[in-house]
Amino acid sequence: MKIGFIGLGNMGGPMAANLAKAGHEVTGFDLAAPMPEGVSKADSAAGAATGAAVVITMLPNGEILKKVAAEIIPAMDKGACHADCSTVDVDSARAAADMAMEAGLLAIDAPVSGGVGGAAGGTLTFMAGGSQEAFDTVKPLFDIMGQKAVHCGPSGNGQAAKICNNMILGATMIVTCEAFALADKLGLDRQAMFDVVSTSSGSSWSMNTYCPAPGVGPQSPSDNGYKPGFASDLMLKDLRLAMQAAESADADTPIGQAAMELYAQFVEAEDGKGTDFSAMLPRFEARGRG
Repeated sequence: MKIGFIGLGNMGGPMAANLAKAGHEVTGFDLAAPMPEGVSKADSAAGAATGAAVVITMLPNGEILKKVAAEIIPAMDKGACHADCSTVDVDSARAAADMAMEAGLLAIDAPVSGGVGGAAGGTLTFMAGGSQEAFDTVKPLFDIMGQKAVHCGPSGNGQAAKICNNMILGATMIVTCEAFALADKLGLDRQAMFDVVSTSSGSSWSMNTYCPAPGVGPQSPSDNGYKPGFASDLMLKDLRLAMQAAESADADTPIGQAAMELYAQFVEAEDGKGTDFSAMLPRFEARGRG
């Protein structure tokens, strides 16, 4: 398949490389990032999109997505598919899909979970919103770049699934870190805490798989000085997207709002920028109630 790939940074680069390695003809464009192995370079976003059966975008935010969509859609052949794998606001995802469909194209928003390691290893999870036809068109590519793809419904629902998931993740990580800090102050051994909670009603992915306490549970960023597997900055971005969607949908999300405010404080007013999102634990360790 001839594929255009726009946005070849930490995530897009390895994703495009995996498609090329699988034998697809991939033409890429990025303002700064180098071309991955096996990917041909285009001089513009429109150049990468010309003649492609599928154009994949991996971009920083909704405004850039809409700008790039306006550039590539006129260059795409009728019936081709625009697959946006960026994590952006729901309204921008739907606006880009509307532009594509009005031009006779297929469109799907498919943000990913799995981080840079998942992009390199081809083990991402794709949360896809769009028509069944668009999903079926891109599914073979998702199978190369990832291990799972879930069709979540119409356009925008991929983004909705991603931000709802990450709102849960952000909130559960905070309370997991709070609980460890409380256990410390109560004299409860961290391993004992883990052994109880990980097999009890308080268990969660944040505790069982990505434990924020070093030396407890499976290997996680806490065992590597909190170097990011998923950066606090990105968690803050996703929580802000969730709150933007909640405001647009008139949804009451007080815990999500509190999680966003805590990560904003951690990243922007403390020393959380550039650390893993589980680095909330040393933050709470150092604080009292005041």
